[in-house]
Amino acid sequence: MSAFIRAKRSFWLCISLLFIGVITISAQEVPERNWPAVNDYIIQLQRARVDRLAPTAYDLVISDIALAGSSPAEIARLRESAGGDKLVVAYMSIGQAATFQYYWRSEWSMTGERPEWADSPDGTWAGDVWVHYWDPRWQSIIIDGEDSYLDRIIDMGFDGVLLDRVDAATFYEEQGRETAYAEMIDFVMAIAAHARERSPDFGVFTINGEDIPFRDPDSGYLETVTGIMVESLYYGYPRDYDPSPADWTALREADLARWVNANRLVLTVDYSRIPEHIINSFTRSRENGFVPYVSDRGLSRQFIYEGFEPD
Repeated sequence: MSAFIRAKRSFWLCISLLFIGVITISAQEVPERNWPAVNDYIIQLQRARVDRLAPTAYDLVISDIALAGSSPAEIARLRESAGGDKLVVAYMSIGQAATFQYYWRSEWSMTGERPEWADSPDGTWAGDVWVHYWDPRWQSIIIDGEDSYLDRIIDMGFDGVLLDRVDAATFYEEQGRETAYAEMIDFVMAIAAHARERSPDFGVFTINGEDIPFRDPDSGYLETVTGIMVESLYYGYPRDYDPSPADWTALREADLARWVNANRLVLTVDYSRIPEHIINSFTRSRENGFVPYVSDRGLSRQFIYEGFEPD
C-alpha cells in the first residue's frame, strides 16, 4: 500500500463540493507543457493550498484534486504564480477503490453487496477495496463514463495525473491471473489516450511499477507514460527513517536507468527527516538523473531544504 491513499483521507469531506460549476478546459486554453524541463518538485496531499505553494519555485506540484477547490481558476493561478511557472498534477488511484470517494455508493458499504468490479477489502487499510481494473464498468468510472474521475481532473485544469495502485497487477498475478500485467498496461494507456484527446501533452505518471514496461517491451507503455514516481528508493522501506535494503535499491535503480535512457521523468520520494538521509537522497537521486523530494509519509507539509532549494 502506498503512502498516497493514506495521506489523502482528510479530504473526504470536501470531495462532494469540489466540482460545482466545473468549466471544461479546451485544448486551445491549455499551455505548453514542458515535462523534460522539470528539475524539482513537491508532493503534498494534505493541507495543500495554492497561496502557500504559489511563492515556491518548484517546477512541478503534485497534490490531491482538492487543491483546485471548486474552480479551475485556482489551478491556473498556481500554474502562473509568483514563484515561477508550475505544472500541476492530481493524484488518482486506479487499482483500488476508496469508499470515501464520490463514485462509491453508501449502500454498498451498508449492505455488503458491492458491484461486480469491486473485490475484497484491502487487508491492511480500512476503506480501500481492490478492484477488477480490467472490468469495463470500473474503467468507465475512471476514464470516460459520465462524470468520470479523469474528466473531473482535466476539467479542473490539471496538467497531468499520478496513478496509484498499478501494483494491483502484482496482486492479481499472484492470485493466478495471467493477464494481469497486460491488462494494467492497457488500462494505463487507455487513460493516456483519453486524456490527451481532450488535453494535448497531458502528463501521465504512475506510482512505482518501474518493471511494468519491461514485461512487454513492444506494448508502447514506456513511450506513452510521461514518467514515474518511486517511493522509498533510498529511505523508508520497510520502515520510515531507515535506509532501504541496498540490493533492493540496486535492482530498482537498474530499471529506473532504463526510464531515464528513454527520456522519461523519474521522481523519487524518500521518507526520512534525518539530515544526512536528506542529503544522501538528493545527491544519489540527482547523480542517477532522477528528480528527488524527501518528506514524512503523511505528505502534509511543505519542505524546502537548505542547499537543495527549488530553482
